Amino acid sequence: MSRLPALPFDLSGIYLQPGQGLARQLYQALRERILDGRLASGTRLPASRELALLLGISRNTVTRALDQLYAEGYVAGRVGDGTYVAELARMRPMPPPAASGPAPSLALQRLQAHHLPLPPSGAPRAFRIGVPAFDLFPFETWARLQARFWRKPAPARLGYGDPAGDLQLRELVTAYLRNARGLDCDPRQVVITCGAQQAISLCAQLLVQPGDRVAVENPGYRAAAHAFAVAGARLHGVPVDAEGLQTAALERLDDCRLVYLTPSHQYPTGVTLSLPRRLELLAWAKRHDGWIIEDDYDGEYRYSGTPLAPLAALDRQQRVIYVGTFCKITFPALRLGYLVLPPALAEAFSQRRALDMRHSEIGTQAVMAEFIAAGHFQRHIRRMRTAARARRDALLQAWPAVIPGCAPLPAVEAGLHLSVQVDSLARERELIAAARAAGVEMNGLSDYWLADSREPQDARAGLVLGFAAVPERQIVEAIATLRRAWKL
Repeated sequence: MSRLPALPFDLSGIYLQPGQGLARQLYQALRERILDGRLASGTRLPASRELALLLGISRNTVTRALDQLYAEGYVAGRVGDGTYVAELARMRPMPPPAASGPAPSLALQRLQAHHLPLPPSGAPRAFRIGVPAFDLFPFETWARLQARFWRKPAPARLGYGDPAGDLQLRELVTAYLRNARGLDCDPRQVVITCGAQQAISLCAQLLVQPGDRVAVENPGYRAAAHAFAVAGARLHGVPVDAEGLQTAALERLDDCRLVYLTPSHQYPTGVTLSLPRRLELLAWAKRHDGWIIEDDYDGEYRYSGTPLAPLAALDRQQRVIYVGTFCKITFPALRLGYLVLPPALAEAFSQRRALDMRHSEIGTQAVMAEFIAAGHFQRHIRRMRTAARARRDALLQAWPAVIPGCAPLPAVEAGLHLSVQVDSLARERELIAAARAAGVEMNGLSDYWLADSREPQDARAGLVLGFAAVPERQIVEAIATLRRAWKL
């Protein structure tokens, strides 16, 4: 009987399970030993026939495993002298992981520190925030347009698309903004995104360096603040009053060059940035060479007069980045928004988006372009504005005249929600807890403040009520439920 040669490494621990890809298992076992140092650089491997005999498998199986190691550079052959572990001088034996696991990266730590709860799921209820009347969306029309596109799509539309978005859709966005919002721009300035949140995240990625100070409204849209914080920004909350963001407080931040705000309908208080404040903000950007990110999330909803012209329409210095979304006119699941960028930024934003996800889904863009071109979009906006006004009126008329500890409802001239002051944080929590126990959704105004806000806690208290999500009858029923829950 012939004796097997002694091996330069220990085969113990290599257990190959039949029926589960023997060659793959052997490749993984040898690769693991090379990476952790048990098979050192320069070690000569036995011939495939010898290794097959030792492991009780076919020579072809061993050959396939070694071929994969060759292909990936873990082993190398010397002519006439066999197979050796490649020289991997930069790879060192890995220490065993600590009991607590590897330390997370700085970006991951920021993400964990600024985790946001998921929005509520399921069918909308009164008084859910941020949800339009998508029960009124013309789904049959949308389905017909979608079927038409996919029935025989042009081959040119089936390859990789422009990371900035479908050209026809960008052209129609610019025409809509020019006619309906008074914002004159070029399709080359438009980048299509997966909703407003991705647009804000792109701004954070490209305009913020770790340690930069970023000004945000306080109270304000926390998801935007979190996006900037994850990028490494130092957040500074700027107070909001009846005229919107206090530009005088912004001016005192001498090391700030980026501000995010919601001027048409401040989120969540509902106030509108006054014209003097708008002009002061643009002057601030010019003096400080700063950037203004304007989130016009529900600017189409104006109930007296025409919608206000965006801040970007007043910009002559190319310092305003305009964020728009289709989701507040259609439905949140659509995930389709856009950025209007100063020309100097457009190419960089397009390239950055290409790294994230190449481009938005082509079919949805094409269908939305046809939806706009055929006039359905503008008709739907008018219908949605009428419905939101009627639902606002139902809330204002049915709301209790007196709620202990709660201010009267304010006048509501725009948007999809309103905010009402409550005299203490304890009262806010009491009202919300009773409402939720009765099956009525509402948010506390205190949830929209930055964690390090200096305002007294009771000054942050209030209720934020969305009024567009459900029809008038359900609004009236929900208020009747609140009367019982609050014992009014």
